[in-house]
Amino acid sequence: MSGPVKRQYDSSRRREQARETRRRILGAAHELFVTRGYGRTTIADVAAEAGVAPETVYAAFKNKPALLHRVWDVAVGGDDRDVPLLERPELRAVLAEPDLRARFAALAVFNTAAMRRTARLHLAVRGAAASEPAAAAMLEEIDRQRLAAMAEHARAAAGTGQLAVPEDECRDVLWSTTDGTLWHQLVERREWSDERYAAWLGRLWAAALLP
Repeated sequence: MSGPVKRQYDSSRRREQARETRRRILGAAHELFVTRGYGRTTIADVAAEAGVAPETVYAAFKNKPALLHRVWDVAVGGDDRDVPLLERPELRAVLAEPDLRARFAALAVFNTAAMRRTARLHLAVRGAAASEPAAAAMLEEIDRQRLAAMAEHARAAAGTGQLAVPEDECRDVLWSTTDGTLWHQLVERREWSDERYAAWLGRLWAAALLP
């Protein structure tokens, strides 16, 4: 009976080791894309930073554009679970808040935490988009996904009957204030705390979108 148990243990251990290797690669890639730039970072650079062979990076992610895509997904979600953002419990709790002013305040807190994880990477992708087709495609996808997410938030907000503006205006206001630019300017450059920024963003949305 010891044979099958040992094989099962070994298999689980190998899966966990592979997952940990992927995490190291993703962390290394994120750091290098932000500090060095997407265009100036090679797979060999990522491998060296992660302490693995370049072949390991290729085996896990195939190429640099696929690696960038996965780095972004993990940054947005905050972990490597394959769960869409709108289906995550923390965001479902935000959408379940019946009072729209309180909902916008909670969404601002959620968004601020997401900006802490993604804003620098978004700026790096934006900076590389002019010369790197993969970065340009990634930037388009990021904006498209964010617009779709904000459309869902606007639709849910309109459903409460508490909006003072049309649904498409709510969508566009949310979309234009969640790309990381405001967070970068006020938190990174003007040294606001995340707490101050989140409170301000919630008030901004309430002033622009509620009676």
